[in-house]
Amino acid sequence: MIGGGFTGLSTALCAAEAGMSVILLEAERVGFGASGRNGGHLIPGLRWSMRELAAGFGVDRAKAVMGTALAARDSVHDRIHRHSIACDLKPGHLEAAHKPAHFQEMCREVEFRRQELGDESLEIVEPGDMERHVGTPQYHGGVLDRTGGHFHPLNYALGLASAGLGAGVRIFEKSGVTDFQDNGSVTVNTATGSVVAGKVMIACDNWMSDLAPELGRFTVPIMNYNIATAPLGKDLAAALLPDDVAVADSRFVLNYYRLSADGRMIFGGGEKYGQRPPADIGVFVRRYMTELFPSLEGVPIDYGWGGAVAVTANRLPHFGRRGNCYFAHGFSGHGALLTTLAGELIVEALTGNAKRFDLFANLPHNGFPGGRLLQRPLATLGLLWYALRDRL
Repeated sequence: MIGGGFTGLSTALCAAEAGMSVILLEAERVGFGASGRNGGHLIPGLRWSMRELAAGFGVDRAKAVMGTALAARDSVHDRIHRHSIACDLKPGHLEAAHKPAHFQEMCREVEFRRQELGDESLEIVEPGDMERHVGTPQYHGGVLDRTGGHFHPLNYALGLASAGLGAGVRIFEKSGVTDFQDNGSVTVNTATGSVVAGKVMIACDNWMSDLAPELGRFTVPIMNYNIATAPLGKDLAAALLPDDVAVADSRFVLNYYRLSADGRMIFGGGEKYGQRPPADIGVFVRRYMTELFPSLEGVPIDYGWGGAVAVTANRLPHFGRRGNCYFAHGFSGHGALLTTLAGELIVEALTGNAKRFDLFANLPHNGFPGGRLLQRPLATLGLLWYALRDRL
């Protein structure tokens, strides 16, 4: 396995449980990338709605793809409980409508999911009832998924690593892969040694282009930033998020937030399309937070952090196999659940049952245009246009 985030760790653990001999190589430390830096939201499904999948691929294929994607929530819960991973797991995820038209789309999606999948996990929250879940008047309704939730992402990654070690996975940190060759067996080279394997899983997400440029052209990085306030106290925390669910709104450049186990507001807002971080992450993100919650204006920001999210052109994850190398990347903001599922699907394929893996591997993808020099600038122009639409 190349990469010590959720995808690589999940694949390594599943492979070891299936009786395989597993080595995992990580360039930094386990959870160093997006797996340890994300906002901790567990959002069931995909960036495409069930209705969009049905329009693009037909109802039967949409049901198979969405049904498999929704199974990720059970996979993550199972891992947490089976391995006693202390990651502050909490139930409930609310998608909040930024515009009235967004709420109407959400309602249509709920009804379609109920009709086609028999999925009763989604609760429509009318505009007048939003205050039961979030202490701001700025939303126009929403959809609550009680099977979604939130957790401490780095602790989940460390828990997967610990479970992997217990199952026999050999993890080598600070072992960046320099290159690999697939000649019947795969030779993976690092600065200090090499590994020869029958199969290799490449799980580098935003760093994919450094190792496999032909795969890297399918994603671009979006820099994303989070802050953690000082503990809010019981009363203020309950006023902002009365039932302690995680919330993400429906804007293209979304706000997303939750309460930590010790009562801090963990808030992500705004995106940057260049690699240079803001001079002060706390200042950059605070303005998005206080636009929603003016009562947090004077609350100290204890922590701020950021990292890159790899997104595909169509915002669906990119799975596949080339020779003896498997890959899964481009989770486009839905990776906290789907990455664990990815590990299971890859090991199923390795052991002779590729049905669920192929559902994702056969999703259509196009690389970003522009080649190595222009790919990111052209993608940035498109992303800025969609961000502008939030304000129209």
